[in-house]
Amino acid sequence: MPANTMSQPSKTQSGQTERSIRLQTETRTGIAPAADAQKIIEILDLKYFYGNVRALHGISMDVKKNEVVAMIGPSGCGKSTLLKSINRIAEVSTDVHTEGKILLGGENVYDPAMDITELRRRIGMVFQKPNPFPKSIYENIAYGLKIIGGFAKKQVDEIVERSLKQAAIWDEVKDRLDKNALGLSGGQQQRLCIARALATEPEVILMDEPCSALDPISTQKIENLIDELKPKYTIIIVTHNMQQAARVSDRTAFMMLGKLVEFDATSKIFTKPADKLTEDYITGRFG
Repeated sequence: MPANTMSQPSKTQSGQTERSIRLQTETRTGIAPAADAQKIIEILDLKYFYGNVRALHGISMDVKKNEVVAMIGPSGCGKSTLLKSINRIAEVSTDVHTEGKILLGGENVYDPAMDITELRRRIGMVFQKPNPFPKSIYENIAYGLKIIGGFAKKQVDEIVERSLKQAAIWDEVKDRLDKNALGLSGGQQQRLCIARALATEPEVILMDEPCSALDPISTQKIENLIDELKPKYTIIIVTHNMQQAARVSDRTAFMMLGKLVEFDATSKIFTKPADKLTEDYITGRFG
């Protein structure tokens, strides 16, 4: 993008943005996985096409078990495409094809023999806008279990309760499990959708701008929940909110025009980025 097309905040504004993000990063309480932690996802030279249009250009990165990875970058940079490529959710409604590999526990998710239903059980998804089914709270959580099959009613009851507790919403809904989920507030609906993803015990949870439609209080609850879920799950979150990325993630990937510009520890990305493009973005010079 030419420099004269970018918005140019004052030095004071840039400095305030940078100091704010640095403070968020320095006060993060999560503990990053060890450098030799097990890689649960490996993305190897991934090229992604919508029809004849290339959306991703040779992306290579890994995600370790029990870490939180944030993806940041300007609108249209490819971060949501990359996220959705991991569990192949974009194929539901779009003509896409890929080159390269995405390995989940060593298995290529684009192998023709890959069971897509099983893949999406192993990699749960939470979308930008809460999307509960127009069913009861209980049925929303039990939905995935019915698709998998083989669960007794008592087991389903236990999993529903456990999932709602993990998503920090059990106390708010335990007395109205038979009520329509659409009657919940926006923040409650998003936590319900997280509980729905947790019910099938995924290995990885993908979150695509999960707080963009929520108020600050609900956003804080989701961020706290991410920290609480990290010991058991691996989480990848796309966000436009750089303060949020600094607060919740262990490592951050900065993307631009379908390319991975920089991927490193969140503290380094926000305090001493290696690439000038990254520095310009996090200090508000464009985006």
